Amino acid sequence: MTRPDNHVVVLFGVTGDLAKRKLLPGLFHLAKAGLLPDRYRIVGSAPTQFALSDDDFRTYARDAVATFGLSEPSGPAWQSFEDSLSFGAADPQDPGPLLAAVQAAEESLGGEPRRLFHLAVPPSAFASVIGMLGDTNLAQHSKVIVEKPFGIDLASARALNKTIHAVFDESRIFRIDHFLGKESVDNILALRFANGMFEPIWNRDHISHVQIDVPETLGLEGRGHFYEGTGAFRDMIVTHLIQVLGIVAMEPPVWLAAQPLRDEKAKVFEALRPIEPGHVVRGQYDSYRDEPGVAPDSSTETFTALRLEVDNWRWAGVPFYLRSGKNLAQHREVITLGLREPPLRMFRTDLPHREKNQGNKIVIDFGDPGWIAARFLVKEPGPAMDLAPATMTFCYNDSFCQAHGLQGYERLILDAMVGDQSLFTRSDGIEHIWEVSTPLLDNPPPLQPYAPGSWGPEPAVSELIAPHQWYLPGAGDDAIGVLAEADSESV
Repeated sequence: MTRPDNHVVVLFGVTGDLAKRKLLPGLFHLAKAGLLPDRYRIVGSAPTQFALSDDDFRTYARDAVATFGLSEPSGPAWQSFEDSLSFGAADPQDPGPLLAAVQAAEESLGGEPRRLFHLAVPPSAFASVIGMLGDTNLAQHSKVIVEKPFGIDLASARALNKTIHAVFDESRIFRIDHFLGKESVDNILALRFANGMFEPIWNRDHISHVQIDVPETLGLEGRGHFYEGTGAFRDMIVTHLIQVLGIVAMEPPVWLAAQPLRDEKAKVFEALRPIEPGHVVRGQYDSYRDEPGVAPDSSTETFTALRLEVDNWRWAGVPFYLRSGKNLAQHREVITLGLREPPLRMFRTDLPHREKNQGNKIVIDFGDPGWIAARFLVKEPGPAMDLAPATMTFCYNDSFCQAHGLQGYERLILDAMVGDQSLFTRSDGIEHIWEVSTPLLDNPPPLQPYAPGSWGPEPAVSELIAPHQWYLPGAGDDAIGVLAEADSESV
């Protein structure tokens, strides 16, 4: 790929958790891999009460990279990266320190470096930061990365888009979803469109249902105040899972460029039918209301499972089942495409109940590093024509050097520097998603309790997907080994 032009990257909210865990370690990994511009500067920023000196910021960055990074902060690569760091505090009423830091960074680079602003700040701060960038002319000829959530409903999403568009046109806005930067999510495009064996069956004639399943074993981890105003649907379903659905369900773009790709995703979102509250299960794990920052009578859901339908020629009648939640039995990031069964009358049909219900499947694990499996029936060795399940699996770990891979944030920050919006969300797509979510937000079904470590509220979760079953391959950490032994399980 083309190496980015010289850049000044400004990280707003640099003292927060996201910058510490992802942004600073990711930028250093890009620098060490030789993927950042020949000349660059990184300016950290935060409100005045969190201001750091340049030396303190460099120490903070070293600790962040040492704790959360893939590369050790040492040697010439670290020294060069550390030298690029500076800090400029910024308040809407006093942007002076930030202006001085950006000006000094640009002068040290010479010429006309590009600017990229990353807003790793709470949604409540978006408007003030965007306004400050406009008022100070820092936004001129610059790009901006906006973190989720992109609103909490249709009205707030429209208001947020209006605020950003007042300063940045859409071509310079990068709404980031790190799921879309994963190698295994991007590989869905290659799997579908580069292989003649898959695209002909990627439709309602051959696929009975689709599951996008992202259960989490983690709880709130001290984020009770944030989660109370968000919940599982806004935090995961809208922001991540429906975005992945857009890639799974999209039509072939005319070429792999930003506008054709985003046009096809937008068509999927436009074709979504409104979410019916009767097709949604909302859950809250036992003891959630005892968490710090959570109201004792909280009605916030920590689990959501729902059925979505894409009302177009390719997918009409095919249900898409989405599920995510906190404190569940396993952590997984799995897409499962259930294939329609052929007539099996010529074979014995006394397969064990579990095997008959699983049937043929294409399974895509988009956790890092990810894998793809196809599950099918074969003849079992012996004199009789008995069927047995088998699995073929492609695993990134076995096929490629993972040291050369980029994590989601790293890939997307690099794309933003280059100006490639292919994997970023567009304003109309976001508004379509909130529009179809309105019936659910206006009339949410009642919460159902579930035990931590379970699979959510039963029997409602199983009844939602019937006559199919939720499918998660394997168990424990070695899911590939389990799959290779054809020892998958339904849950």
